[in-house]
Amino acid sequence: MLVTGFGIQCFQQITGIDATVYYSPEIFQQAGVEGNSNLLAATVAVGVTKTVFILFAIFIIDKLGRKPLLYLSTIGMTICLFSLGLSLSLLGQGQVGIAMSIFSVCGNVAFFSVGIGPICWVVTTEIFPLRLRAQAAALGAVRNRVCSGLVAMSFLSVSCTISMAGVFFIFSAVSALAVLFIYTLVPETKGKSLEQIKDQHEGSEVEMGDVEHLVQKQ
Repeated sequence: MLVTGFGIQCFQQITGIDATVYYSPEIFQQAGVEGNSNLLAATVAVGVTKTVFILFAIFIIDKLGRKPLLYLSTIGMTICLFSLGLSLSLLGQGQVGIAMSIFSVCGNVAFFSVGIGPICWVVTTEIFPLRLRAQAAALGAVRNRVCSGLVAMSFLSVSCTISMAGVFFIFSAVSALAVLFIYTLVPETKGKSLEQIKDQHEGSEVEMGDVEHLVQKQ
């Protein structure tokens, strides 16, 4: 439970979503987009995509379930991040490379927003028992923001060292690991009451003790 709650919070950020959004103008410039108006239009498209798919997720999260959307999200992000790395490294700054880069960034944001973006917060609050939920969710949020800050602050310097394409290949590999993490450790909580989810974790006294010990230390 502890590994699941904190792990999904970390994976949400170390797949590079904040770096992709924060530095989308630099990414598009690297891809060959020229002119401030074109860069602004491409960046606005990223923001609109994120908003639309977050709203879409609200309506389907309880219909499709948490894990199917998490699979869709992380697999889609893996493909988009890999294709972005390919477009930046192989296609150069031609029209095809520009189009593929914009499509990959928007696709990555869309898959994130419909899955692991909002669902990690839902799962984190659902899997912990009531007596620890607030503290555990807060600790998960701290880890989420720490990972976000580390990725965002290191993105440009790492890009200068191994190239921007190399960074996105790394993000793609991390996203692929997130798929395995979800498969092995994240439970499906759709349609289950808080009591049923609690019963699902009954018998895991050692892990519960770890959570309580960590909360008390904080």
